[in-house]
Amino acid sequence: MIRKLYILLIVSVLCACAQHSDEPIGMYPDYRGVTIPCNIAPLNFYYTGGDAATTFSCGDFSFTVEGADVCIPEDKWSDLLSRAKGGTISVNSSLMGQWAINVSADPIDNYLTYRLLEPAYEVANWVEIFERNVTNFDERVISSYGNTQNACMNCHIHKGDMSMFYLRGKNGGAILSRDGNLRKLNLKKSPMYSGTVYGDLHPSGRWGVFSINVVIPAFHAQSEKRLEVFDSRSDLCIVDFDNNKLLQPSSLTRDDVFETFPCFSADGASVFYCAADTVGLPADIEQLHYSLYSVPFDTLTGAVGEAQVVYDAAERGGSVCHPKASPDGRWLLYTVADYGTFPIWHRECDLQLMNLADGTTPDMSAANSDRSDTYHSWSSNSRWFVFASKRGDGQYGKPYFCHVDEKGNVSKAFLLPQRDPHHYDKTLKSYNIPDLGQQPARFGLDDIERLFHSDAEAFF
Repeated sequence: MIRKLYILLIVSVLCACAQHSDEPIGMYPDYRGVTIPCNIAPLNFYYTGGDAATTFSCGDFSFTVEGADVCIPEDKWSDLLSRAKGGTISVNSSLMGQWAINVSADPIDNYLTYRLLEPAYEVANWVEIFERNVTNFDERVISSYGNTQNACMNCHIHKGDMSMFYLRGKNGGAILSRDGNLRKLNLKKSPMYSGTVYGDLHPSGRWGVFSINVVIPAFHAQSEKRLEVFDSRSDLCIVDFDNNKLLQPSSLTRDDVFETFPCFSADGASVFYCAADTVGLPADIEQLHYSLYSVPFDTLTGAVGEAQVVYDAAERGGSVCHPKASPDGRWLLYTVADYGTFPIWHRECDLQLMNLADGTTPDMSAANSDRSDTYHSWSSNSRWFVFASKRGDGQYGKPYFCHVDEKGNVSKAFLLPQRDPHHYDKTLKSYNIPDLGQQPARFGLDDIERLFHSDAEAFF
């Protein structure tokens, strides 16, 4: 047993050391030429080639950091950001020359939540959900395996002052935080074949829209592929949180269609979702192509109208998942892979941005990589999004940010900065489902532990 653990540790370390193998030689993370918010934490990094003198300047203000590890003093960084807001920071390195950092006047939401978990296939152990203040390095655990008997926790959502995530298994339920109240909900009623999985919260707080999935993991026979996750069955449902009711519209629960990944439009007047004709699984997995649809939503009754196609996979190719509407209603951000519905192990998986006014799709090459880029979330001002990328070794997901300007131009992705510039080399866990929020969660470890041991509210 000890020998197995030792081998696992060696393999994990080797994987971690290869995490940024696609980064340019010389520094990590690569913050050259990036666009950053005016309220982001210091962009600490390190040189791989030895010590250097690194000078940061804007106008007549400058300071120098000596050494291979460039750890920027927070007070000087804050002063530098305020001076460079809407302009640029000049960086002069005695080892790597000069470059610029663009400082957008658009701030980003202060809080980022994410799961930290091992990039395993068969089971999730020691899962925790963290909350990080991206304007500094403050971080706290808001739900932990240690308080929930190692229950899996996933699919967290932020929507203004509301949030929700799932605790799975025995004593599990959907943990909803709304109007300062914390509830554990059993979002399943007879004769549903499964509980709810992926979903979104309505801007009003009254409604939720969720998928009902039977999720099947399967290993590939091809050496270049690893794990495929697919739904053997999936439908959509509407949840009324005010009246503890769960609605299943017949148009969204067809036996011959897989429906999944629903989200509300910015104004709450429609629901976006992904759907594909059923095929024989897993044999025909490569013929599984999800299109993107929109359906009108009645905010008084929870009823839905007739669906309209937004992205036709038969015409455009690929398979769509994880749609997220920008809060200003202008953009829809989603993921496109060659096929299937769970693309985190698909190297070809890329983000795509759609202008909802005319259906055009701006260039996203500055954001995407040659590895999986997915699980994204918008900042409340619609100027930033965060996503999980496996760029590097293809194993460990990490949170990257991009700016979107008025015309839909997307800036070079940059990695969430850490106090220790070697943090990502030492961390043997993936950052999963990064989600931005304006406010911190109104609960903590003790609250979740108390709810875990309480009964879930039933829905009818």
